[in-house]
Amino acid sequence: MEHRQAIVVLEDGRVFRGSPMGAVGEALGEVVFNTSMTGYQEIVSDPSYCGQIVAFTSVQIGNYGVCDDDDQAPWPSLSGVIVRELSAIDSSYRSLGTFDEWLQKRGIIGITEVDTRALTRHIREQGAMRAGIFSRDHSSDKALEKVLASPALSGRDLTGRVTTKEPYVFVPKTNKYKRVALVDFGVKRGILRSLTGRGIEVEVLPAGSAPEAVLGLGVDGLVLSNGPGDPAAVETGIQTAAQLIGRLPVLGICLGYQILALAMGAKTYKMRFGHHGGNHPVRNELNGQVWITAQNHGFAVDPKSLPPGKVELTHTSLYDGTLEGFSAPELGLIAVQFHPEGCPGPSDAAAVFDRFSDTLEHWSPHAQA
Repeated sequence: MEHRQAIVVLEDGRVFRGSPMGAVGEALGEVVFNTSMTGYQEIVSDPSYCGQIVAFTSVQIGNYGVCDDDDQAPWPSLSGVIVRELSAIDSSYRSLGTFDEWLQKRGIIGITEVDTRALTRHIREQGAMRAGIFSRDHSSDKALEKVLASPALSGRDLTGRVTTKEPYVFVPKTNKYKRVALVDFGVKRGILRSLTGRGIEVEVLPAGSAPEAVLGLGVDGLVLSNGPGDPAAVETGIQTAAQLIGRLPVLGICLGYQILALAMGAKTYKMRFGHHGGNHPVRNELNGQVWITAQNHGFAVDPKSLPPGKVELTHTSLYDGTLEGFSAPELGLIAVQFHPEGCPGPSDAAAVFDRFSDTLEHWSPHAQA
């Protein structure tokens, strides 16, 4: 049998060789590495990876198969997947098929048998960069031309590619307690389930929704979801958030956290290689507690640019000292860079949803006086 080949080409010219998996063709995007040891299906179906190629640092991927319940979006939005070893079996009572079959059905280009350790070290040293997976045309010179012609992630608003086209409602299975609007910049189903699991009905709105659309629902609060791309480019979302701060309790997660910061006049910046994985320690600056968190972001908020006296800095990364959370209790505002829903885990930070639920119960605009 002929051994098929595929290549990964980075924008600085470095080439990694391997074998095709998933769909056959070419994929272009910013390459990042993810350090989670499990949860590959949740990661690949996370809309926040739109425009990116994910390289898994875990040596073997696919060993427990796939399950429909683990999908975080109706359809994956990322560009491609890189692994060291693709498991030949799917050993789990939940499995409905192999990861390779799952990728093929969804048209996701992948490559296996890549030296992901060397690739990860290269990204850490040189920074995240544009790349391409090529499993049909193996000419590295032509492939590099295509990589260099592809757009960078900075300056791109990708939320329009992953947001819902029409509003919809996510209803709790328990008795309804409160109602919130969620502006969908690329929301994960785990966030919706975390909210409805606390009796909160969620009115999901497209990314470009105006403040009037939110207020017209008569909801008790607002959630700004995770999502892909450069937060500074999401101008409509920033404008909407700026007009709603102080009028409703607001929870911002990942991209939503960055949008809230920008709406308050802060600045964001591109990180060298970002945070992608489920083993990121974060310290709560209010009580000293440390959580191990799931993260997926390539941009960060400059804490010095946040308005002094209006917000309190609540969480810090113990990896690199970057800001991971802030709040403004008088405004009913909670913002976290990490993913409190996990999906995949850990679930240390789930208490963020409890805090937001409590804010919905007790906050009112008059409480600011």
